[in-house]
Amino acid sequence: MKTLFSREQLHEGVSAMADKIAGCYEDQHLTIVGVLTGSLVLVADLIRLLDLPMRVGVIAASSYRGATTTRGELSVNDELMLDIRGRDVLLVDDIFDTGHTLVKVMEKMREYEPTSLRSAVLLRKHGRQEVVAEPDFVAFNIPDEFVVGYGLDYEDMYRNLPFLAALEEADLVEHARVVGGKNT
Repeated sequence: MKTLFSREQLHEGVSAMADKIAGCYEDQHLTIVGVLTGSLVLVADLIRLLDLPMRVGVIAASSYRGATTTRGELSVNDELMLDIRGRDVLLVDDIFDTGHTLVKVMEKMREYEPTSLRSAVLLRKHGRQEVVAEPDFVAFNIPDEFVVGYGLDYEDMYRNLPFLAALEEADLVEHARVVGGKNT
C-alpha cells in the first residue's frame, strides 16, 4: 500500500478542520451525526477536539458492497439517528467521492427539519464529483485513488490502520489470496 497520510498528518488535518468547525459554531449546541461505518474513527477524533456542547449520533448509508471499488445503489437507514428537529447539525462522513452519498443523506436529514445542516468530510477526492454540492468542511484533498485506513475499508478490512493508504493492484491480489480468494 502506498501511504498518503501518516498518523501525524491525519491528526494535523483533523485538528485544523476541528478549529474551523469550532469557529463556525462557537458556543452553540451541536448535534454531530456520523455516517456509518467509515466515519467512526473521524467522529471519535473530531469530538475530542471540539470544546462545544454536543450530542453524537449515527446514520447508516452504504453504496459499496463486497469486493468492489465502484459505487453501487445507495441505501440510507436513519433508524439509529438522533432526533435532529430544531437542532444545529453537522453531518460527518469519511469521503466525498462522487458526492451522491452526501447529497442523499443530507436530503434525508432535511426531512427532520434541523435548524441548520452542514457537512464535514475527512477526504475530498478530486476528479470524481457528479453533483454540484460541496462539503462545508474538508480535512484533505486527495487524487482519484481507492483509499483505506482511518475508518475507510475494502471488504470491511483495513479500517483499523492508523494511516491512510491507497490500495494498488498488487494489494488487491494479495487481499484476495489472504482471504482465500473469496470474491463476494
